[in-house]
Amino acid sequence: MQAIPDTEPAGNQLFSPHFLRSLRLPALLVLVLLAVHMHQVVFGWDPGGYGIMSRRNWGLRGIVTGPLVHGSWEHVFSNIFPMFFLSALVLLFYRKVAMQAFWMIYLLTGLTVWLFARPVSHIGASGVVYGLVAFIFWNGIFRRSIRSIMLAVVVMLLYNGMFMGILPQQDGISWESHLFGALVGIVTAYWFRGVLEDEEAAVAAADPFADERGVEKVSFLPSDVFDKTKAQRQAEAEELARQRAAQNRDLYPPFWHSDGTW
Repeated sequence: MQAIPDTEPAGNQLFSPHFLRSLRLPALLVLVLLAVHMHQVVFGWDPGGYGIMSRRNWGLRGIVTGPLVHGSWEHVFSNIFPMFFLSALVLLFYRKVAMQAFWMIYLLTGLTVWLFARPVSHIGASGVVYGLVAFIFWNGIFRRSIRSIMLAVVVMLLYNGMFMGILPQQDGISWESHLFGALVGIVTAYWFRGVLEDEEAAVAAADPFADERGVEKVSFLPSDVFDKTKAQRQAEAEELARQRAAQNRDLYPPFWHSDGTW
């Protein structure tokens, strides 16, 4: 994000239906960002009037419009590639919470910038990008599933240099958007930490931290197995054996009856 001075107003899975659906929103976001900037260049309007102007009533609209406007083509292209990649990752691997998480990051980042940032017009999508990076990375810490940890490692390796973007006193850069976007991403990851995907829930039984996340842990033995006496367990085992024997007789009847007839 840039700060502008105050201006008044793999394999077959790559072609699976879910994979292709995961690319729709990211592709639409890229097209919107390009179209908005093209319109801005052709008609020459000031993007600062649509940014997030801190603590100004007219700047509230920037919570929605601020991430869509940019100061230059370089600014646009520096955001569209990570926006596409990161939003696609969220939609692909966190499908149950992807849309809620994206809009939570988008809107809360803008709101915190409006409340606490410097009184300049903040524009650009990089605050949302920082929020997506933090969301994916901290999911690996909060969820502790193998997949979320692997995604966190990938994001850390690709975007570790973004840490410098949250440092204050950078001319022409809205470091507040970066900082608040990252904080909102952490909060969002914590908020949705217990909403596991089907693949994550399948291995929750092996997760020693599942109870901390509010996930129902699958046990190998019934929870009341040690509360029963030996006689009760033996009676239940005999009853289960009789039921299975009856099922086997129904499925595989003998070739002759007990009276000797076929």
